[in-house]
Amino acid sequence: MLLAVFMFALMDTAMKLLSARYPALQVAALRAICSLPLIALYVAWRGAFAGIFRVRWPMHLLRAGLGILMLALFAFGLQKLSLAEAYSIFFIAPALITALSVLLLRERVDLARWVAIGVGLIGVLVVLRPSGAGFLTVGGLAVLGSAACYAVSAITVRVLSRTDRSEHTVFWLMVLIAIGAGALAAPDWVPMSARDIPILCGLAVSGFIGQLAITEAFSRGEASSVAPFEYSALAWGVGLDWLLWRALPDSYTLLGAAIIIGSGLYLIRHEKEHVEAEHP
Repeated sequence: MLLAVFMFALMDTAMKLLSARYPALQVAALRAICSLPLIALYVAWRGAFAGIFRVRWPMHLLRAGLGILMLALFAFGLQKLSLAEAYSIFFIAPALITALSVLLLRERVDLARWVAIGVGLIGVLVVLRPSGAGFLTVGGLAVLGSAACYAVSAITVRVLSRTDRSEHTVFWLMVLIAIGAGALAAPDWVPMSARDIPILCGLAVSGFIGQLAITEAFSRGEASSVAPFEYSALAWGVGLDWLLWRALPDSYTLLGAAIIIGSGLYLIRHEKEHVEAEHP
């Protein structure tokens, strides 16, 4: 999980570098296009091309639409925010997934978890600046929207996992995002510069390794034990911000991140205790 988080931090750094020179939709398309060759090789290695067209197309199309919007909003947010600020806001995703599981999957969520979700949202407001001028910045709202898309997408994965292979789910997500985001970005497509080839290669490799590592992490370890390591992204974000842009998070970002991470850790621990109570 630590490797996955580090790889995704490198991937997001590549997206931030690209978003300074290219439109957000183009960056979203490049994220998928660059990863496709490696993902295709992985699917072939797993022998998973058999039956690859026998999937639940409506759910895959929905997830692809969410993926395009999520990546475009995140890329746009990275134009305005540091990695640490973007990660701090995006950390609300686990709380949103818990809330949406009630609305979409009819799962039961007790009062304690609703309180934790509310506390997490307060943390987001702190990161978005409770002082006048910076309150509810466009970049911050974009990342919050990206987290919401990610949360809905995570719910669709739960539904798809009942019928479709994980290899098919990953493959079609990248294919459909590449096609959809590429088509939407085409009218304003900015020609790629040769100097960005190393960044594109880094984007492809880091995204691919990160996806494999996170899949391995959740397949080998309990979610309640593995998930907290996702919050190490904040450390990588702070380090990369300083290394590349000489930027450090301010006190509001750190305070908000602490509130969000605390509520997230409580949700994870509470979920583990709930599962253990039902299956002693």
